[in-house]
Amino acid sequence: MSRKLRVRSATGFYHVVLRGVNHQILFIEEEDYLFFLKKLRYCLEEEKFEIHAFCLMDNHVHLLIHADSGLDRIIKRIAGSYAMYFNNKYERCGHLYQDRFSSEPVEDERYLLAVVRYIHNNPQKAGICLRNFYRWSSIHAYNGLPDSVTTTKLVLQVAGGLDNFFTLSSSDEEVECLDIDPKKHSSDQNYLDAIRKEFQLSNGIEVQNLNEKQKKTVVRFLYENGASLKTMERLTGIGRRQIATLIAK
Repeated sequence: MSRKLRVRSATGFYHVVLRGVNHQILFIEEEDYLFFLKKLRYCLEEEKFEIHAFCLMDNHVHLLIHADSGLDRIIKRIAGSYAMYFNNKYERCGHLYQDRFSSEPVEDERYLLAVVRYIHNNPQKAGICLRNFYRWSSIHAYNGLPDSVTTTKLVLQVAGGLDNFFTLSSSDEEVECLDIDPKKHSSDQNYLDAIRKEFQLSNGIEVQNLNEKQKKTVVRFLYENGASLKTMERLTGIGRRQIATLIAK
């Protein structure tokens, strides 16, 4: 089956989302977030595009990008560099992302502001922290702390200034955006701590490198301690079907 053609934006603005394969976590340590941002900076220096908002969540990335052309090339360059880094660091192989990246055209000013608000509110919606306290988003650039990645001038002009921007940012108006259900269970860290202690694993992704017997032991341990299939998939990167098979064996 041929892939669906990407819809081209008349304005050059796109809301882009990168998802971890099987909802897998993309960022495990602080170094991982910093490396991704470094790759964004490198690409900004060499390609013609701008980033007007971003948020790096644990298993997905939101970007508000302006690019008159070459969007596929730009995102593949950023994503490919990070995948190579991640796979080398965590000694894994295979695809890191769920299919190709998603993108949605942003064609008017109202929706532009809605997307910025949606991106910045992701950590708050997921129950991690208030948007202004989340470290890995462009909200700090709008708070006056330049991050060398985000261009804020246009969005602030559209909003009618900084005060209006923050008034709009705190609005509860619901506008449908590209969504991947960022809700995150607070027990994730407890499960990670448990398998680190029980099996001497540095992170959940290492489960992928275990043999079948070892995988089954870890998966059953998580299952018996109350982890859902969705949680195990997110923490380990192993698909739900395989997890269900391991539990049933």
